[in-house]
Amino acid sequence: MKLTILGGGGFRVPLVYGALLGDRGEGRVTEVVLHDLDAGRLSAVTRVLAEQAARVEDAPAVTATTDLDDALRGADFVFSAIRVGGLEGRADDERVALAEGVLGQETVGAGGIAYGLRTVPVAVDIARRVARLAPDAWVINFTNPAGLVTEAMSRHLGDHVIGICDSPVGLGRRIARVLGADPGEAWIDYVGLNHLGWVRGLHIAGRDELPRLLADPDLLGSFEEGKLFGTDWLQSLGAIPNEYLHYYYFNREAVRAYQQAEKTRGAFLRDQQAHFYEEMRDPGAQALAAWDRTRAEREATYMAENRETAGAGEREPDDLSGGYEKVALALMRAIARDERTTLILNVRNRTTLSVLDTDAVIEVPCLVDANGAHPVSVAPLPDHATGLVCAVKAVEREVLAAAESGSRTTAVKAFALHPLVDSVNVARRLVEGYTAVHPGLAYLK
Repeated sequence: MKLTILGGGGFRVPLVYGALLGDRGEGRVTEVVLHDLDAGRLSAVTRVLAEQAARVEDAPAVTATTDLDDALRGADFVFSAIRVGGLEGRADDERVALAEGVLGQETVGAGGIAYGLRTVPVAVDIARRVARLAPDAWVINFTNPAGLVTEAMSRHLGDHVIGICDSPVGLGRRIARVLGADPGEAWIDYVGLNHLGWVRGLHIAGRDELPRLLADPDLLGSFEEGKLFGTDWLQSLGAIPNEYLHYYYFNREAVRAYQQAEKTRGAFLRDQQAHFYEEMRDPGAQALAAWDRTRAEREATYMAENRETAGAGEREPDDLSGGYEKVALALMRAIARDERTTLILNVRNRTTLSVLDTDAVIEVPCLVDANGAHPVSVAPLPDHATGLVCAVKAVEREVLAAAESGSRTTAVKAFALHPLVDSVNVARRLVEGYTAVHPGLAYLK
């Protein structure tokens, strides 16, 4: 089975390959094709993968190419993890937004809109190529903003594109762990959009254990989200929000922390990863060791400004292991082998949330089999969550419209309608600022 990884020179590709190395089942991935526009990054990551595979018998063969059509042709699965504009673009997204006093995070608020506007045209081109060159392939999208990009690609690939994210998985794992339960045996009632969802129940042997957690302040305050949001707020909500909702519930504090930080997250990762790739220019460097060291620092500093604002302290060791690669492998196995499982995924709504139309991509538990991912029925969201979900989905639709039409006016509308952008004039200046620094937005007229 052939897996093509778009963004194959990306820093987290070894996580995916490491997961593949542990899969010994029939019908497993035997061929991995890495595609990237940067041959130097491809070379560096290929070296890491070679060291990973050195002691593994019958490891999946790895090839690398800068030719997109060659990479896609004949693929069974396509894993999309591209970053249009690179980490320099992410740092610019943050800088332009913060100068206007609004959030520049890569998936939330102004930064997410800017990232979406330059990513959607590229993602749509990829979707069209997949439909032509690998019509039976399943696309697993991890490219951010994941829900928005998945919806853009679904207009050309239908249900053959599925978005994944490790945030809901990590959240469910932490809740189960603090309740003393096996995460693998828990049913997580999670619903929303990507980076905008809530756990409303955690069922073990048919019993919802979340009320027990919410009723115990000590237990509730003992894990990441309890520290990040505060026990009083979680009890008020009656649910556990995805960590990215901290940007909404504590927006003023988050913006201030980012403005005061020595470096934004994007700038930190840009410089950190530049050092790694520069190190890989030395033929004698130990690639896997350098990658492991860099990854450990990356994970430990994740959402550091938010945790500092909330007084949440350092991340727990168990939360430093990532997880999206495990979701990707479980998804591929379920489809390729009809190994039925339940995963929280980004898929088309159908009739799951009545407040959204059938084609809107949402993030919910899905039953996965050889025919793809099928969203399960969920209870309606409370009004406060419905308002946020509908508002952000409306913004996503304006981003898609702007990307399709090239309308600068529609791009301004997308920014202005976002709950975290507080002025139409700010929205206009954001579009001016972003088009000035991103060549990829030159299509907006």
